[in-house]
Amino acid sequence: MSILSQRLALYDVPQKAMALGVYPYFRPITSDQDTVVMIDGKPVLMFGSNSYLGLTNHPRIKEGSIKATEKYGTGCAGSRFLNGTLDIHLELEERLAKLVGKEEAMVYATGFTVNSGVIPCLGGREDYLLLDKLNHASIIEGSRLSLSKQFKYKHNDMESLEKFLKNCDPDKIKLIVSDGVFSMEGDVCKLPEMIKLAKKYNASVMIDEAHSLGFFGEHGAGVCEHFGVSKDVELIMGTFSKSLATIGGFIASNKDVINYLRHHSRTFIFSASITPAATGAVLAALDVMKEETWRPKQLWANTERMISSLKTAGFEIGNTTTPIIPLYVRDNEKTFRLTSMLMKDGVFVNPVVSPAVPSEDTLIRISLMATHTFDQIDEAVEKITKNAKLLGIIK
Repeated sequence: MSILSQRLALYDVPQKAMALGVYPYFRPITSDQDTVVMIDGKPVLMFGSNSYLGLTNHPRIKEGSIKATEKYGTGCAGSRFLNGTLDIHLELEERLAKLVGKEEAMVYATGFTVNSGVIPCLGGREDYLLLDKLNHASIIEGSRLSLSKQFKYKHNDMESLEKFLKNCDPDKIKLIVSDGVFSMEGDVCKLPEMIKLAKKYNASVMIDEAHSLGFFGEHGAGVCEHFGVSKDVELIMGTFSKSLATIGGFIASNKDVINYLRHHSRTFIFSASITPAATGAVLAALDVMKEETWRPKQLWANTERMISSLKTAGFEIGNTTTPIIPLYVRDNEKTFRLTSMLMKDGVFVNPVVSPAVPSEDTLIRISLMATHTFDQIDEAVEKITKNAKLLGIIK
């Protein structure tokens, strides 16, 4: 056995969880991604999906994906930079730019590669990158590839952000990057205050709308639209793998920024382009999102019902006001056990444990869809409450 294999063989955390019967990952689903899924031949309430608008099995979106595959094939066999640009890619970029109020947009094969490919392009060694401490892993990955000087301000703390801005050279690029809605905590970034600071210190702002696109704002464009500051946010990023029912991502900005990124973003230039199927699905999803306006309204109603019910039951859920609801357990083993007990009880949730978060901040992440019924929400809360009491998480 090589030294590499010997060293990696020492990693046995998953095996220990499996031996205890509480390993919660890679649970195979044998149905579509809906409010109820099939696992091990049994129906399970799905409260761990990011399909916020409930569109993953929408017939029009499936039809859009099928028709695109029939016309263009299953892949482009190259990057957008070379032979991989289709006319529907350009159509999608135009529609996305219009949606978020920007001049142009670029579509990537995944949301992760947007952040990991855009952020390193936006500053040099003499410039600055200012990041919320709880930003998504894709933003963190992009920052690791950046040569800019980096500051991490306290989560959603604008006083902390301003302290760092004061220490930046006023003549250099200062890029503030933040999630719009934080993917684990479910709270919303303090965007209006951030914009005021950006103007005060001549900084640029990039917002990741992954977990806000589709249900924030009048047209579902995200928190930038919700707060009325889209023009002040220089770069708006979004994904297709949540509300828009497929896979991929985009960045939108002014023409000069997009022109530069098209010719410098390595994850764009050196990755195969997004598939025809995914492109057709997103185009159809944008149509459905525009027409079926009941979906975000129902999602917010579902959010209000579940947050209220969980608070009444005595759960600690932090500062969330969105369809992402963290149930703080603050114990690794209990988090795993609660996840396993709920699975046996027919409720799918996601555990978030160390090292993803400090062990004292472990949690169960619940996420809602517009297509959940109140009865399903009530059933889930009842089962979560019952099992949490058995583990001593709540009284």
